[in-house]
Amino acid sequence: MRRGTEALFARLAHHAEASPDTPALDDGRRRIAYGALPCEIAARRARLDAQGARRVGLALDNGLDWALWHLALLAADRVDVPVPAFFSAAQRRHLVARAGLDAWIGPGATALGFSAGPDPAIVRRRVASAPALHEGTGMITFTSGTSGEPKGVCLDRAAPLRVAESLAEAMAPLGLRRHLAMLPLATLLENIGGLYVPLWLGATAALPGTAELGWTGGSGFDPHRALAALAAFRPHSLILVPQLLQALVEHSPQAPAGLRVVAVGGAPVAASLLDRARDGGWPVVEGYGLSEAASVVCLNRPGEPARGVGRPLPHARIRVAADGEVWVGGATMLGYLGEPPLADWHPSGDLGHWQGEHLVLDGRRRDVFITAYGRNVDPQWVEGELCAQPAIAQALVHGEALAHNRALIVPADPALDDRALETAIACANAELPDYARVGEWRRCLPFTPDNHQLTANGRLRRDVLHAAYRDWLLRPTEAPPRPTSDPSIPTRSNAMTAYQHLQDATRAERDWLLAAPLLTRALTGEVSREEYLAFLGQAYHHVRFTVPLMMACGARLPERLGWLRSALVEYIEEEHGHEQWILDDIRAAGGDAEAAAAAPPAPATTLMVSHVRDVIAHGNPVGFFGMVQVLEGTSTAIATRAAEGLQASLGLPDEAVRYLTSHGSLDIGHLAFFEGLMNRLEGGDLAAVIDTAKMVYRLYGAMFRGVTARCAGGDATRELTDALV
Repeated sequence: MRRGTEALFARLAHHAEASPDTPALDDGRRRIAYGALPCEIAARRARLDAQGARRVGLALDNGLDWALWHLALLAADRVDVPVPAFFSAAQRRHLVARAGLDAWIGPGATALGFSAGPDPAIVRRRVASAPALHEGTGMITFTSGTSGEPKGVCLDRAAPLRVAESLAEAMAPLGLRRHLAMLPLATLLENIGGLYVPLWLGATAALPGTAELGWTGGSGFDPHRALAALAAFRPHSLILVPQLLQALVEHSPQAPAGLRVVAVGGAPVAASLLDRARDGGWPVVEGYGLSEAASVVCLNRPGEPARGVGRPLPHARIRVAADGEVWVGGATMLGYLGEPPLADWHPSGDLGHWQGEHLVLDGRRRDVFITAYGRNVDPQWVEGELCAQPAIAQALVHGEALAHNRALIVPADPALDDRALETAIACANAELPDYARVGEWRRCLPFTPDNHQLTANGRLRRDVLHAAYRDWLLRPTEAPPRPTSDPSIPTRSNAMTAYQHLQDATRAERDWLLAAPLLTRALTGEVSREEYLAFLGQAYHHVRFTVPLMMACGARLPERLGWLRSALVEYIEEEHGHEQWILDDIRAAGGDAEAAAAAPPAPATTLMVSHVRDVIAHGNPVGFFGMVQVLEGTSTAIATRAAEGLQASLGLPDEAVRYLTSHGSLDIGHLAFFEGLMNRLEGGDLAAVIDTAKMVYRLYGAMFRGVTARCAGGDATRELTDALV
């Protein structure tokens, strides 16, 4: 047992001796007293030892079993990976591959490649080469993901327990005897505050299933069921996110009897909501934390004047930089999974200032917002899904501290009715986990540089749009969601945007590319290491020309297309050096990077680069963007899923798939940006992009088919001939 866990288990042993009949865990049907708890934990630890499980996904609902398995993993020094129930299937696959899980406890294992064994509760998976973890990792908590792919936060065993000890010290004067876990235990905040803290204090952790508490999915909540649970368990303490507090206060303005503290965090809390709750006797205290700092770092103590998010807890160190960003030290993470270790201080991305000893937050540095349910969402991710629908030309998504995300929608054709837009939004929502979906939307005029809502190179000016639509974006959530139309939208006869025309005109070529056997097999993890290394070798030979081609395009653009140069500057800044990423991937996958760089490219790869270079030099240079259409569109469609499949089947470390994973997420934002650029093209310029895209789709498809042919000992030139005929 590692240092840091000893103190908790010593406390449990003390409670078992001093108060053996006091319930430690209670789910409303079963209770386990402190006297029986050590034996229950030991029995599960023995089962883990017998199965040889090292990295374990814990995918159970709230309840006694979740708590007992978690404590057994803690005692057995296994890596524990709590799996949020609201994760989509793709996010679960990503979690399994990134963390290198070899065992799973809970439903849904078969679809993830796990097989049943001697112990019905612990299913196993063979992992040829597990990704490296930060030394000392005891728990990996996955965030909800700001761009679809959750990030793994590696924590040692000591950090969460240090936070629990700090919280227990702050709560000790209240004499808490019962805590009701209202949030999923897979949430680090409830894991620490709703399990560790009650056990530290010798109190009872009440752990009914999330459905009994009113939860449906990651963002649905029935306050009537929650209030019934409060009446049944009569807790002294709760941990809530703002939307839960709002729902409970609306349905029960007067606090239930017996509550001594309600800690609220996870997202900004409206001052009016705090005032309303306190007026009704709800003992609300606001706090602040982040997974990277093992959850809570600041808390307003009960009985003290409430200011901001409170004073730092004893374990935490807080500093506010000159630019206003809040930095956190103390019990911090070891680092993100697959990234370098963390230094002593972690930049939170939040802005704040001190009011005496209390921290007051002033907003988020980045565009990422936190919903009222505590889920992090990158708006560009959701906007990309919306704009992928033919009916939607532009979108802005906002959800800071809201129960349902809101979107400003610009239709591709002003003549489209609301029903068509509702269908498009529903299709986009189907691709997103529930916390990222759009619940309310408003139809509006196009965002353009002329109305200052779009930059010259096609990016949204969020500050201007938020100011222009402030009243609607910040409207109280009680109002029923309904679409509203802008009566001043003009009607136009052309129902298809330039980007949609580009997509439609190249559909056959795109389908031929995506049907390449190497691509279809990559999604199911059926690609050999030899094929993967061969693909990386060809990727190196075209990616190393990307920046030179962009520079040549910028130099040759006519003045009427001068506005595209600023876009090329942004592309160059982001693409510079990516060929080195590929060489690093080759090394990490066990290949010879130097030999790959020195080898001649395949004929299809050579022709692809040569064709685009010729278009720039001797044709219309804007045709270069046809290559962008192919590479970024293909990347968003398959890169991330292919990386997950390759890691799972070949046992590759994270360092061997960085080119794929980085482009899979980066290019979602790029594609929305690219669409805005294309919609400004007309006539011959758009035709040049279409012509180049068609040729590059063929040559890129031939490149993939050539990799398959060469690895099978065949002739790659035949694939090239088929592509050009």
